[in-house]
Amino acid sequence: MSNNTGMNRAKFYQLALFPMNNGATNVYFVLILSYIATFGENILGLIGFASIMVTLMRLFDAITDPIIGALMDKTNTRFGKFRPFMVIGNVIMALSVIVLYVLTPHIPATMMWARYAAFTGLYAVWVIGYTFQTSVTRAAQPVLTDDPNQRPLFTIFNTIGSLAGMGVMQFIGPILAGDKFFGDYNASWFAVMTPIGIVMSVILTILAIIGIWEKDNEKYFGLGGKQEKVKISEYVQIVKTNKPLQRLMVAGGGCKLALAIATNVTVLCMLYGSMMGNYDALYLPMMVLGYVFSAPFFGLTVRTSQKHGQKRSLMTYVAVALCCYVGVLALLLLWQPGNPALNLSFMTDGKLTINLYTIAFLLFFGIGYGAYYSTADMPIPMVADCADYETYRSGKFIPGIMGTLFSLVDKLVSSLSATVVSIAVGFIGYQGLPTKATPYMDGMNWVVIALFCAVPMVAWALTLIAMKGYELDGQRVKTVQAVNAARKAAIAKGMSMEEAMASITDETVAKF
Repeated sequence: MSNNTGMNRAKFYQLALFPMNNGATNVYFVLILSYIATFGENILGLIGFASIMVTLMRLFDAITDPIIGALMDKTNTRFGKFRPFMVIGNVIMALSVIVLYVLTPHIPATMMWARYAAFTGLYAVWVIGYTFQTSVTRAAQPVLTDDPNQRPLFTIFNTIGSLAGMGVMQFIGPILAGDKFFGDYNASWFAVMTPIGIVMSVILTILAIIGIWEKDNEKYFGLGGKQEKVKISEYVQIVKTNKPLQRLMVAGGGCKLALAIATNVTVLCMLYGSMMGNYDALYLPMMVLGYVFSAPFFGLTVRTSQKHGQKRSLMTYVAVALCCYVGVLALLLLWQPGNPALNLSFMTDGKLTINLYTIAFLLFFGIGYGAYYSTADMPIPMVADCADYETYRSGKFIPGIMGTLFSLVDKLVSSLSATVVSIAVGFIGYQGLPTKATPYMDGMNWVVIALFCAVPMVAWALTLIAMKGYELDGQRVKTVQAVNAARKAAIAKGMSMEEAMASITDETVAKF
């Protein structure tokens, strides 16, 4: 901590390693949230039940958030506030997923009641572990750094962690599901992907623990380093008075729903498999395309955030995504079954067959997805700004509550994703969930248009509306940080919390 500015800055390795915690939990975001419905319905035979249970468990996940957030704010062990939650959460997830994906398929089909019970119970246990670890990603942001120039860097290093976690899972998964390996997401596929995901998550968790180790110390906790005692009943009041958090909840929750639906494996199977006719040849190239296009946008978002604040950056590049997806929407409206000129095509019989439709789709989708993907996790460091604002407003240091309040709404909204997809598929009369081998049927293109394009576009429009009135722009964040630093310095010299809150204000700090 600088003696001159009172600002808490992180070392480079801390900025680079702590975001790996999000990568560690994103491994399970793919392994569980992308495939659990497919596993329940196609492997265990829980037709209809699995998709509904995904929504119910996400609701359960949201309910556990405030409880764990409050517990985190009251925690301060010799191993810190955050590290215990990271370790315990990762262990719970690993054990529950092993039993769920590897052992439950061996329950005889004659004992369907046991399959239902095991699926529900193990999923619930996994949710608790997931909440333990994922809550830390947001809650620890205020102690990692309060430098407005450093916080935007989270998105860069988080992407690296996600590529090492989520990206690897998304890359390996479809390859192992190919006919040359294990087939169409069968029991063998789940048994192999489970240990791969666990090992990847453990490695990323260890790196994240190293990154937060030094900062997981009470001297970085709020104004006076004390533990706050906030009742769960006070959550409503916190949300009511912290206006920036309200708007960030709308923006982050909406975008998370869009991402969960648009990248749902069922939606992509319908788009690349049923409509375009070649899931294996299209899924991976399109995924890589999104990552490639996002690379320059990450540099742009960081530069914009450092110069004008994260609010400006988020709004700018979400607007770019929205404009580009108008083009994606138009191309999907033009699509015709059986018409090669209006279909995605790269290679046919070893020959290059790319057409104008494909080139246009690559540009609109690539730029749009790249712009959005670069901002997808920007609300995470912005939660730290809201937590600092709460300290500025009330004097309370409650990062656990602030982080889990945000994720509560995030999960309540995104919990709808599996149900929305299932209901949408049901409208065209399909029983169960389509896979990459499912043939095209009438009306499927409209389902894809709605889920792949319309939902994200509505979410981005809501984000722009919500963020327009977001108070914490670049200059306001700097003022909040200066006031908090001045109050903390005064309290360290013996001033009471109440006196510091009353006497040190925007106006008094502006004089120096």
